[in-house]
Amino acid sequence: MPRPAETIGVLVVDDHEVVRRGLYSFLDGEPDIDVVGEAAGGAEALDVLAAMDSRGRRPDVIVMDLQMAPMDGIESTRRVRARYGDIEVVALTSFAEEGRVHAALRAGASGYVLKDADAEDVAAAVRAAHRGQLQIDPAVARALMLAPHEARENGDAVSELTSRELDVLRLVAVGKPNKQIAAELAISERTARTHVSNVLRKLRLSSRTQAALWAVREGLVQVQRE
Repeated sequence: MPRPAETIGVLVVDDHEVVRRGLYSFLDGEPDIDVVGEAAGGAEALDVLAAMDSRGRRPDVIVMDLQMAPMDGIESTRRVRARYGDIEVVALTSFAEEGRVHAALRAGASGYVLKDADAEDVAAAVRAAHRGQLQIDPAVARALMLAPHEARENGDAVSELTSRELDVLRLVAVGKPNKQIAAELAISERTARTHVSNVLRKLRLSSRTQAALWAVREGLVQVQRE
């Protein structure tokens, strides 16, 4: 039976049963969130997703632990995003190690929350990811900026962007989809999509999330830290 359209379907992936069950229980108790499945590891998560997809019941967001074996959450996120580009991933880990944060971002995660954060923060990250926005734990916000070598490579790229592309980038950074960007800038959705593609190409980035973080680093927008 399909879930109500107004709820956010969530898959919880964590190899620690106590953590997984705790997240399941809390999130499923939220009125706008429906936990549609759970998995104890990355490979199992992909199997669960395939089964759910065959039934037409994909989750909207995955809460993904990063520290798992043999397939960790970073590789799992990469595979999820490659196969199911419409599913957002909120990375969940017990520490804010910079390299792992960047790896999660490169894999396609759209949120990053520490395990010692309040459960409400995890729910907020799920909602933000579903809206296409970034929800970043304050403890890792700085680490989620682009890596130093990327900053050097892209440092002068802002001068290559037109004023309209900068407007588009700011709207991408606050989670606006192409349809809303088009409405706010009084352009067609096709033109908005073209501008987004041009921004990513000029900045040498591969995703809207990376573009949003680049905009934060350059001071064009502020990181959401609620």
